[in-house]
Amino acid sequence: MKEEDHIILITWDFTPVAEYALQHGYKFAEKAKSKKIVLIHIIKNDKEYDEAFEKLSQVAKENQGKNNIVIEPIVRKGSIFTTIAEVAEEIKSELVVMGTHGLRGMQKLTGSWALKVIVNSKVPFVVVQEPPNETDLRDIVLPVDFKKESKEMLNWVSYLQNYFNPKFHIIKPNTTDVGFIKRIKANIAFARKFMDSKGFDYEIHTAEGKKSFAIEIMDFGSNINADLILILTTKNIGLADYVLGAQEQYIIANSSKIPVMVVNPRDDLTKWEGFG
Repeated sequence: MKEEDHIILITWDFTPVAEYALQHGYKFAEKAKSKKIVLIHIIKNDKEYDEAFEKLSQVAKENQGKNNIVIEPIVRKGSIFTTIAEVAEEIKSELVVMGTHGLRGMQKLTGSWALKVIVNSKVPFVVVQEPPNETDLRDIVLPVDFKKESKEMLNWVSYLQNYFNPKFHIIKPNTTDVGFIKRIKANIAFARKFMDSKGFDYEIHTAEGKKSFAIEIMDFGSNINADLILILTTKNIGLADYVLGAQEQYIIANSSKIPVMVVNPRDDLTKWEGFG
């Protein structure tokens, strides 16, 4: 991929968290030597287009040239649950950065809202709640469980390593299920072999097993002051997961407001691309 192809897509809803997403987008764009950030705003009907495009163009104009990056506005009629992903694929974005409001009060379902947007995308999302730290991504939490799709995250481990050279904190669940233990051990062994072969800095931790794995991931990230949590969504996630609460939506909206990079399992990959 050429440097000019490293396009970062930012979802824009004219709220402060969209501004935060743009600030995070600058950090990724700078590291990827990207020359272009695209702002995407979704409207419900054609009557909204002119006003929305004028407002978004003004935002783009105000930010044009910062860090030598071109800002392009796109306004598209559609649904946030499908159109963002469609635009990301259309412009060949390598990453989408989106702001969210967490799980507060009447916004309790915002985590599930964000998850419904993300699961339609082949492109990873970075979900943020606050402006970025002044420092680079130094400590990244990497949960590894029994799912065979866990190996797919290692492609994005390489991506993050290439740009930020962080320390990866691998955390695995503490379970008594014999079948799960065997699969977790296999995934950890694979991850260890991958990390060692690349010379990446990492540690392996075991969750206490006293709470749900999602909560223990968030607690661990908070305790080490993590800069990012990298997670994989549940494959073939269904309506029940949104209603009852897939663990991803709680991690996305974590109360410590740690940015979360969310990767979807890819059915279109014939084999895992990163190792072996």
